[in-house]
Amino acid sequence: MANLNKVLLIGRLTRDPEVRYIPSGAGVTEFGLAVNRYYNSQSGERKEDTCYLEVSAWGRLGETVKNYLTKGRQVFVEGHLTYSEWQNQEGKKRSRIRVTADNIQFLDSGRADGSRADGSRADGGRFESEPRQQRPPMDQGVPQAMDQGVPQAPSSPPESVNENVIPGEDTFDDDCPF
Repeated sequence: MANLNKVLLIGRLTRDPEVRYIPSGAGVTEFGLAVNRYYNSQSGERKEDTCYLEVSAWGRLGETVKNYLTKGRQVFVEGHLTYSEWQNQEGKKRSRIRVTADNIQFLDSGRADGSRADGSRADGGRFESEPRQQRPPMDQGVPQAMDQGVPQAPSSPPESVNENVIPGEDTFDDDCPF
C-alpha cells in the first residue's frame, strides 16, 4: 500500500516566529500561517476561505526563519503533517496536527528587519533605508577593478555607422526598443 505525507503551502505569517528549545538542546521555531482559497459559490458569488495552520521548523531552517521572517511575510512551505497527542492538566486527551517544514522559501521582498523593498513594513510602519549607490553614467566605461583582462569598447562611435543608409532619409532610430 502506498503512503504519501507531503504538504505544499503558500501563505502569510500570522505572527512573528518564536523559538523554543527542547530538553535535548535542539531548537524549534514555530509560527502561524494563513492560507487563502478563493472559489465561486453556487449562486456565482466569489468567496474566500482562510485556513490557519501551525508550522514548525527545526534546527538551522528554524534559525533562518527566526532571523528573516516577520508577521505578514509571504512564504512557500514544503513539509509534512505531524500528529501529536497528550493529556492536559485536567486529564483530557488532546491532539493536534501541524505542519513540519522541510523547506521554506521567502516569496516577498522583505528584509531581516521586517521592511519590504518599497520601504513599507508588514506591521504598517515605514522603513527608512540607506540611499542606494548611484551607478556611474554609461559613458564613463567600466570601473578599473572590473576591466582587468577585458577589452574595452571604443569610447566614441566610428565616423560611418552604416554605409547602406541613404543620406537625408529617416532611419527611425526612435523605434529601437533597446
